[in-house]
Amino acid sequence: MRKSLLVLAALAFGASVSAHAQNHGSVRYKWYDGQGLMHYSDSLTPEAMKYGYDLVNDRGMVVRHVPRQLNAEERAAAAKIAEAEAAKRRAAQDRANAEAQLLSAYPDEESYRISLQQTLDTIDQQIHTTRINLRSQEKALTDLLGRAAEIENAKKPVPKFLTDSIATQRNTVTGLRNTLQRQQATRAKAVDDQARQLARYRQLKAAQDDAQRSVPQWWTPRAGA
Repeated sequence: MRKSLLVLAALAFGASVSAHAQNHGSVRYKWYDGQGLMHYSDSLTPEAMKYGYDLVNDRGMVVRHVPRQLNAEERAAAAKIAEAEAAKRRAAQDRANAEAQLLSAYPDEESYRISLQQTLDTIDQQIHTTRINLRSQEKALTDLLGRAAEIENAKKPVPKFLTDSIATQRNTVTGLRNTLQRQQATRAKAVDDQARQLARYRQLKAAQDDAQRSVPQWWTPRAGA
């Protein structure tokens, strides 16, 4: 299989050289070795392929440059760079598509502000619900602690079920307080994010308006254009 691929590559290269020869006259090979010395030959040598070479016509003009062969490590590095660049291009295209959809969905700033506020309203509702639940659970914990205090004041041992209930209720209250803190942090982050999103929307909208103003008044798009 490898020999077949090499034969095909040689045939393709030969056809390319032949085309250059027809267009530019007699073609020779020029390359520089590891010491920087220049060499010419009428046939392609392993050393030329190792260091890279130029196709030179009979007037001494370079008609094509063939870079040196990369080793396995260099090919892997080049592939990694190419993959990273491709990922950047995809990310840029995805961002452009998302921004185009944003302008299409919200043709004016007021409609976009309403959408942003709806997100905050949802978070505020969650915070409100958590606060109500937290107050209820805190009251239940206070009641349990009060019962335990009455028993202790009566010089009696606090029953195990009551002690366990107090521990469970404390965990419930702690969990709700942590939930409330996370929700408040989420809201604060949403406010910051929305400020940046709104600023970006204004930039995109301004660019869109400028582009529309630059279209001649007499020009109207044809159907299907």
